[in-house]
Amino acid sequence: MTDQHVLVVFSGGMDSSVALWWARREFSAVSAVSFSYGSKHNARELAAADAICRKLNVPHVEIPLGFIGKYFHSSLLQSGGDIPEGAYNEANMASTVVPFRNGIMLAAAAGLAEDSGCSAVILGNHTGDHAIYPDCRPEFIDGMGRAIEAGTGGRVRLLSPFCSMTKGQIAALGASLGVDFSLTWSCYNGREKHCGKCGTCRERIEAFREAGIPDPTEYED
Repeated sequence: MTDQHVLVVFSGGMDSSVALWWARREFSAVSAVSFSYGSKHNARELAAADAICRKLNVPHVEIPLGFIGKYFHSSLLQSGGDIPEGAYNEANMASTVVPFRNGIMLAAAAGLAEDSGCSAVILGNHTGDHAIYPDCRPEFIDGMGRAIEAGTGGRVRLLSPFCSMTKGQIAALGASLGVDFSLTWSCYNGREKHCGKCGTCRERIEAFREAGIPDPTEYED
């Protein structure tokens, strides 16, 4: 374990939850930051993030980014159209891209990390995101990492431990770390239960299947 304080960008979903558990194993102190930005599933995500942080006794900050929901366009946002059902791929999920979302969130997280004395910001992006979301790709992570280090005088770095992993591999790692996946939220529709049909639900189902572990999720169908 490294004697450092790190900050996890935490949505309350599967990947960021594994990142949180992983960070607790690797570093001596861990905090989490979530963002309220007007997505259809934001309320469910934030409730999941809060419940998990309370369970783990991890300090948790929620930062409002309401301007995203007000000025940007995406089917992921309250102001957008329907969430696509079916496969989690570029052709089907393109409408869910929120312009430069991770860039905005990472900039805020980097500022919070520097102010809080954290040595790193941790993001749980993975290979399945690369085709759909430009701000999850390795070239973005590398560039943003350089910007964060330069902008903080080398005091904060960006870590992306799952960038070359599949979601199934992340699920398997999470199981080995004892992640309580029943507390996590993925569904972009943000209703009472996971819909089981949207791209993120389908990806969630496939991840548990690939990892060979039970899926604790309650789906509508």
